[in-house]
Order: sequence, then structure tokens, then C-alpha cells
Amino acid sequence: MAERRYDWGAEPIGENHWHARIWAPEVSSLALRIQGQDIEMVREKNGWYGLEFEAASGMDYAFVLPNGGTVPDPASRRQSGSVHDASVLTGPRRPSRYCERAWEEAVICELHVGTFTTDGTFRAAVQEFGRLADLGITAVEILPVAQFAGPRGWGYDGVLPYAPHPSYGTPDDLAALVEAAHEAGLIALIDVVYNHFGPEGNHLHAYAESFFDTGRQTPWGPGIDYTRAPVRRFFIDNALYWLGEFGFDGLRLDAIDQITDPSDPELLVEMARELRTRLPDCPVHLTTEDNRNVTHLHEREDGEVVLHTAEWNDDFHNAAHVLATGESDGYYKAFTGDALGLLARALAEGFSFQGEGERGEPSAHLPPAAFIDFLQNHDQTGNRAHGERLISLTDPETLNTLIAIHLLSPHIPLLFMGEEYDETRPFLFFAGFDGDLAHAVRDGRQAEFADFEGFGGRGRTVPNPISPETFEASRLDQARRESAEGRAAMARTKRLLDLRRAYIVPHLAATGGHSGTILSAQDGVLAVDWQLDTARLQLRANFADAPRRMPPVCGGEINRTGELGTPRSAQHWIEIG
Repeated sequence: MAERRYDWGAEPIGENHWHARIWAPEVSSLALRIQGQDIEMVREKNGWYGLEFEAASGMDYAFVLPNGGTVPDPASRRQSGSVHDASVLTGPRRPSRYCERAWEEAVICELHVGTFTTDGTFRAAVQEFGRLADLGITAVEILPVAQFAGPRGWGYDGVLPYAPHPSYGTPDDLAALVEAAHEAGLIALIDVVYNHFGPEGNHLHAYAESFFDTGRQTPWGPGIDYTRAPVRRFFIDNALYWLGEFGFDGLRLDAIDQITDPSDPELLVEMARELRTRLPDCPVHLTTEDNRNVTHLHEREDGEVVLHTAEWNDDFHNAAHVLATGESDGYYKAFTGDALGLLARALAEGFSFQGEGERGEPSAHLPPAAFIDFLQNHDQTGNRAHGERLISLTDPETLNTLIAIHLLSPHIPLLFMGEEYDETRPFLFFAGFDGDLAHAVRDGRQAEFADFEGFGGRGRTVPNPISPETFEASRLDQARRESAEGRAAMARTKRLLDLRRAYIVPHLAATGGHSGTILSAQDGVLAVDWQLDTARLQLRANFADAPRRMPPVCGGEINRTGELGTPRSAQHWIEIG
């Protein structure tokens, strides 16, 4: 038998010759159904089953349990229909790697494929890549596309992590999206969910209950037992699969605080090491979301990334949002006492909370490029009751000031799709479940916001997440983009990103930790300096309603949203040498 690339799934090992493999420790026998025939699988060691068989690419197959029921391949590369139907034999791809951009050049656009365009497909998304690149965006990050139940959803309820969702197109269409991103000069990142499975369509419990940690629950379902070798391979191979077969340049790993693993090395360490070892020719960009504010996965050695590249910086968003809106519900409450000071600390040192309140670790020693900052993303927009974007929640002067601070920070900036032209349509929570699950999701969404004043609950009806109209209301508005307001916003975005590319990016690769210094964060005055290699970047901003005196600056001014010290304005200066 030819050597397999992955431990799980069905792979070709010759012309019309395949090998299927699945870990099913809780059943005494297993069969493969192909072309209407059930073939007994060979029981291997440690709960594995395998089978060599003759078939052609594109044929349907499924696994048959001892009770006669069938389940899809948990590592299905493509489904014949829903998450409950047969899988489809699908051969591997071998895309070329993209090595043209360093991480320090990244300006990320986060997008949901289904609402990014009118058609909502992989192929349609490609048509927008040239426009994004012209603005100065250098990376696209797509929300999870692993197949989930129903025709629409955010993607975080996936149950078949290797199968792109058919609503968006075929696996070949997804590969074409990545290739088109590279042709446009864009880094391609994909969001992956390794912390749980969705509430419908996960059949692992029927034959591999040991996949799960029965003593632990995540906020979204049963915890996963990452200490077991087959479970680790399922996720490490999945990461290799997205990068090695579709050509993605990196991953955004969702909510890693729920990936609880006492192993040494822990899963995320082993995964990072293996990806970098097996894909050595080009950079691998691994980014994480983690509300613990930990740094051990992002430490540098001699200035080089050795494990994970960067961390989503919720602290920056939360402080900026409170400063802009005054909201205090939920996770914003911790930022209401000193939003300006916490924003300054996030800009200068990475995290606002570095051990205070038993949250976080010291982070100032990390380089600025280890942090991904955002004013908006799918979570902080879509988790609002009515999905409002920041443009609907604050005044234009404050918004423009925060945008300049965001895009001209030495941290890596992330924009949520449409933010580049001041999209006003909401991004709502939506799903396509049926039956009792649909009712539970709808009722749960309404109950979640019953007492949220700042999020606009106040007893009002929250948009029904199951309704197709909620999904359609979240689709980007091309008319807004082409309007005078939209064109002006895009010109602003392009100007700021041109300044970033000219004055900030050239210094980031050689900039290490402890680069930021807070000069002022009180009485509305925000003043931060960064020593970037051979340049000093200086930010002066006033969030007060009256003029304020600013700390002195030197060098040349590169941008202003108003005169120095005027209300709700920001200026940036650069001194070379």
C-alpha cells in the first residue's frame, strides 16, 4: 500500500485504488458501503479500522455501524449532500506555496463567504480581491467553511472539519479562491474550530465516544480529549490539509482557551512545530483567539517566530469600543473605569490586562507584530442583539480618529468586511437549523439579550437567527460601497494604508519588544511613542470635548484627523534615525 498522507479518511493509493481509515474504538465491527456493497473493514490496533478497495473518484461511500446505521466519514473531503449523508471520494491537491509576503506586511480583511458578495460563493469572492489589494489590504481571512448543518451559518458549528460547505462551492472552488488571493498579492488565512463540534451532524459519539472528555464541557458542547493520539492526529492533519492541499498560508485558531490539554507538548505546541517542520519553504502564519491573554505560544527566539505568530487582541477592541460608545454591558464592563488608559496600555504593551484580576500575563516583551488589533470583527459585531457596526454607534469624528489610530499602529490591523468603506448594514447572528434545534436557537438568542441595555435589548425582539431574511440583511451593500460616502471612506482607508506601508511596515521586522511608551492617558489625552527599529512613531490624540495640550513631538507629521490638541482628533509623527 502506498503511504497515506493523513491518518483519517479515504485516500487514493493508486489508479482507482483507495484506502479508508477511521478510528472507532467503541464498536466491535465496521463496514464500508460503496456502490451499494458493504465490505467488512479490517480491525487494526488501538481502535482503528482500515480497508483497501477499488473505486473511482467521485463515488459516494459511508461507514456502516454494527446496528446497520450509516455515518459519513468524519474526515470527509466532500459530502454528497447534508452532514448526515454519504461522503464523496475526493483526491488530494498539490498547490504551490506562496512566499511573497512577510507577516509584518499583513493588513487583514476578515470575511464571511456567504455574505461577502451577492452570490455568496468562493468564486464570487474572488472578484473582490483586486479591489481589496488596491486599497492596501494584504491578507484575507475567511470565517470557517467546514461543513455544518443547514444551508447558512457563521461556520463555528462545523461537524465535518475537512469538507468545505457546499453552499459556498466545491473543494476545487475553494482552492481557486486561494490561488486568486495569491495572484492578487494577498496572504490567505482560514479560520478553524478545534475546540468543539456543532450541535447537529456530529456522529463521532456513535463509534468513538472516547474522542470526547466526558468530564468537561465547553460553552458550545462536550469537551474534546486531546490527550489521545488519534484525536491529536485528527486536528493536526486537518491543519496540514488546509495548508498543504488548498495552499492557505495560515490559520486563525478559534477560542483556544477551550482547547484544554495537559499533554507535554500540548496540542497547539505540537501542531505549530509540525506545521513549520513539514512546510518549511514558506512562512506559516498561525494566529490565535484566546481571552486569557497568555503569551507562552507566541514567544520569540532571537526575534523569530517558533510556534504561533500572533494573537487576536480583544483588549484593544474593548477599550476602543467603550471609549467610542460608553457601553458597559458584558465584557465591556471591565473597561469602563479607565478606557483611555487601557487603550493606551494595549497600544504600547499589547494587552491591557497583564495579570490584573487573574487575567493575562506580561506582554510588553513581545514585538508589536505579535498582536492583531481590530475595531470590529464578526464576534463583536454579530454578537450584538441587532448586529450594529461601529459607524452606527459613535460620532464621525471619534470613528475617524479611532480608524487612524488602528491602521497606523505598529500592531497588525484587521478590518471586518465592509469596514473599509463604512458599511452600515448589520452583521447578524444567523443559522439554518431545522426542527427543535431551530426553536432552541431562536428562543435562546432572544433570552440572551433580555437584560442588555447597551446592546439594544430592552425587551425588543431580536432578529430571528433562523429566518433567511436575517441572513440576507447581513449581506454587504454594494450600493453603499459605490456611494459618495463609500468612495470617500475607501479613499481614507487607502490613504492610511499607503502611509502604513511607507512609514511603518519597513521597520516592523526589526522591531522587538518593549517598543511602546505611554506619555499620557488622562483627561482625554492619549499619547504613545514607539521605537521602531531606526524610527520613532508618535501618536497624539484628544478624546476630550475641549482642546488639550499635547506632549511635544518631533520629526515630520504623517497624518492628522484634526489640528493638534483639538477635540476628538489624532495626529501621527515619525522621526527617522
